Amino acid sequence: MKLKRFLLRYYPPGIILEYEKGGCLRTKSIDLLDLTPTTNPDELLEEIRRSERLITESRVDQVRKLIVQLQQKQGQQNHHRFSFSKELKAHILPLTNVAFDKSGSRFITGSYDRTCRVWDTASGTELHTLEGHRNVVYAVAFNNPYGDKIATGSFDKTCKLWCTETGKCFHTFRGHVLEVVCLAFNPQSTLVATGSMDFTAKLWSVESGEEVATLTGHTAEVLTLCFNTVGSQLLTGSFDHTVAVWDVASGRCVHILSGHRGEISSVQFNWDCSLILSGSMDKTCKLWDTVTGKCVSTLVGHTEEVLDVCFDLSGQLIATASADGTAQVFSANTHQCLLTLQGHDGEISKICFSPQGSRILTASSDKTARLWDVKSGACLQILGGHTDEIFSCVFNYEGDTIITGSKDNTCRIWS
Repeated sequence: MKLKRFLLRYYPPGIILEYEKGGCLRTKSIDLLDLTPTTNPDELLEEIRRSERLITESRVDQVRKLIVQLQQKQGQQNHHRFSFSKELKAHILPLTNVAFDKSGSRFITGSYDRTCRVWDTASGTELHTLEGHRNVVYAVAFNNPYGDKIATGSFDKTCKLWCTETGKCFHTFRGHVLEVVCLAFNPQSTLVATGSMDFTAKLWSVESGEEVATLTGHTAEVLTLCFNTVGSQLLTGSFDHTVAVWDVASGRCVHILSGHRGEISSVQFNWDCSLILSGSMDKTCKLWDTVTGKCVSTLVGHTEEVLDVCFDLSGQLIATASADGTAQVFSANTHQCLLTLQGHDGEISKICFSPQGSRILTASSDKTARLWDVKSGACLQILGGHTDEIFSCVFNYEGDTIITGSKDNTCRIWS
């Protein structure tokens, strides 16, 4: 094995090793999830050297500099205040979803008007209209971190794969017999997973466009799915009240996570893939052990359906959004509720942490998005201006730009 170069990952902090083995270029990551500005870099360096033989004596100074660089990035206080930048009359019918590419220089919008559009973030210029679907474009995603491909899932029962640069359609994935409502690329960008109202999920080859596997077993619609950070497992959440954990290589079901008493609205792995989070219409969230499939904790407190859930990038915190108009923040370690975020006048359908983990963004049917301080729970900003409910909101990778997408056919850029 020969180390070729290092790549730095700011969120969550880590160092990526690019190395050669058997004539092939490979990567592995050293996750530094517990790194803080006060961590002793020399002690951490010794710890890394003991566990990673690719870090030889000649590379020690280089790695120390990378650790310090990550600490300096963490030390930059995130006091960014967002200003309204521009409104894009993005579609002729309501938006369904928005997503950034890794660099944040481009984003995509899906709509009931059957198209997906690609936008330049800085100028607000439309770069491409992706046309070809025969019904609502409900799910959209870039193949981050690469950003050179886009997947769109539609009520026309298909998923399409597009070239980001040209807007050309590479493949149309056909096989579902009902609407495609969720999708995701695996981290290696070799597979697309799709979930459908036909009770199944499917895996598709990005290269060939062929179906790789059909994941069967759910007894109701598959509404949400998520790959783990290494791409070895896939979660599917269903209206049958269960979450299934799948081995991607074999297409085999590893666990059925049973215990919720309502439809599953959202699922996610934490960064190190040790925990699974599920949100449900039964007003609760559950934490599950990935290895055993056992429920670790049930997080309660909401008085209406839980519509969205997420971990922060470090995996230390959990945020939940509910139809009761509140959001909650829990510790992933103690499972205690740390904060209740109150202020919205309508249900909260989307929630996400900033990449730095210091802010939470919520989108609501009250026509506003709100920015919250993670430590105090204070509402820092109300992002207004939309004339109908907001059901999509997202940070870029650096956490200094926000897109909100609304039922009013527009999206707003905040920077």
